Amino acid sequence: MGTHDKLRSHGQHYKNRGVKEIGHDPYLERHKPPEPAVCPNCGVIYHHGHWQWAQPLPAGAKAHLCPACHRVRDEYPAGYIVLSGPFLAQHRDEVFGLIRNEEARAKTEHPLERIMQISEANGEITITTTDLHLPQRIGEALDHAWQGKLEIKYSPDEYLVRVYWQR
Repeated sequence: MGTHDKLRSHGQHYKNRGVKEIGHDPYLERHKPPEPAVCPNCGVIYHHGHWQWAQPLPAGAKAHLCPACHRVRDEYPAGYIVLSGPFLAQHRDEVFGLIRNEEARAKTEHPLERIMQISEANGEITITTTDLHLPQRIGEALDHAWQGKLEIKYSPDEYLVRVYWQR
């Protein structure tokens, strides 16, 4: 058996282990929308099998609500980011700048990754998002920029992540 065969059998060994996946996103549709489609809320286009920012609008595009706008409409976030600590009050503008930059960067490549809402109460800032990846990305960016305490918790039973950062 050659090296290539060993690597392949090694991969199969790990492929079959009983690792429980995080639940699937209930907002991703079971069937692809008819192509081309455009979201009437945000203008993102479903074309060539995925949602993308594109101009000009393909001819004959039909209106179809994208999964991110569907979540926003239902007020059903996939991610929560909770920020706390005295650092937050002292550096509020810088923190929000970093958060908005991370959202813009993510949204460019992945149009369904968006911030839904930002709220403040009792010295904490809570941000809700349309997916699992953006909260982790924002949390890691905050931790990289200013350290602090970062905690990421995935829900084992549903498509949900909670990110906590404090300093």
